[in-house]
Amino acid sequence: MILKVEDLTVRYGIIEALHGINLEVAEGEIVSIVGANGAGKTTLLNTLAGIVKKSQGSITFCDEPVPVAVHKVVSSGIVLVPEGRRIFGSLTVKENLLMGAYLRKMSKSVEDDLDYVLTIFPRMKERLKQQANTLSGGEQQMLAIGRGIMSKPRLLMLDEPSLGLAPVLVKEIFKQILEINKTGVTILMVEQNANQALKLATHAYVLQTGSITLYGTGQEVLKNPEVQEAYLGHGRRTLRKQEKAQNK
Repeated sequence: MILKVEDLTVRYGIIEALHGINLEVAEGEIVSIVGANGAGKTTLLNTLAGIVKKSQGSITFCDEPVPVAVHKVVSSGIVLVPEGRRIFGSLTVKENLLMGAYLRKMSKSVEDDLDYVLTIFPRMKERLKQQANTLSGGEQQMLAIGRGIMSKPRLLMLDEPSLGLAPVLVKEIFKQILEINKTGVTILMVEQNANQALKLATHAYVLQTGSITLYGTGQEVLKNPEVQEAYLGHGRRTLRKQEKAQNK
């Protein structure tokens, strides 16, 4: 396993946000975490990234304990693309991308990675000199993911990559996530678009009020009746059909 989380608990004061989380990610997988707002998904990713400190439990990456300092977590190969993109709005697209390589020495490999990002996100190539805060929401998300790639991750963690995007852009973002994974980058993704996230996932977890309540392959979780009712709305659609039939 490239990532192993055991009995992870996180507290904010007296409030326990995560309750003994156990989670594994194998190298080369796409693992999705789905759950309602407030379930603890972002807290989990922030803890893995070193932004939030764990209260107890262990986090192991490539058979080594994850470092405490955030910059050392990034250097170890764990990179988080946060919810809300958090790009540097006053910098250009190129400057944002190079900020992702801040902990790396400028070299041919950095230039190669920049070329790769511009290949999978051709819109960024067209806007290299453009100020980042003038980009559309979808373009900003592409930039945020591209900046993450520039950090040379072994594990790329994505927090709500489709949030606020139009359906056509959602499809494009998920297509590029799959392409990134094909290059050997392991993906751990938090996503409210459960249908897309589970279709893409090798394995998936359901997180409810700070606890893992379900684990399986992406398809197993996608077909689970409780998941369909809670996150895909299948039960509600069935009920509406029944009501319409009764009213005829």
